[in-house]
Amino acid sequence: MSTVYSVDVQVTAPVYDTEVTDRVADAITNLFPTADVEHRHGELLATTHDMEQFSEQLHRQEILDTARGVFFETLSGDAFSFDLKKQAAFEGVVNFAVGDPDELGEIHVRVRVSDPDAESYIDHVAPPTRDGRPIDPGA
Repeated sequence: MSTVYSVDVQVTAPVYDTEVTDRVADAITNLFPTADVEHRHGELLATTHDMEQFSEQLHRQEILDTARGVFFETLSGDAFSFDLKKQAAFEGVVNFAVGDPDELGEIHVRVRVSDPDAESYIDHVAPPTRDGRPIDPGA
């Protein structure tokens, strides 16, 4: 039996005058296709309740350990957050933004887990690995 997760994912991204708003929206929906994107003054705000496509991309790119490190580093109570590079996201690729901020800004993702708990959800999205492969064969 699979676990049902209750999560709220909020995605924000600045939109600068030199950018095309639809391209920034595409960067968000390429990684979070179920997100509802809304344009606000100078930024996009998107919400969704799953990270399945994002998780699948982490598996394809074989960056589960990197993702787990980023998620657990920012874990606080029932929430964790991370930043993504816009250009990579536009191409459908996960590239975590670390270090100096990108001149066009980054996509900021905040995940709040209501049920069961954030650690279990992180294990679902980016399962622990051994030799680069998920330990749980169902993952």
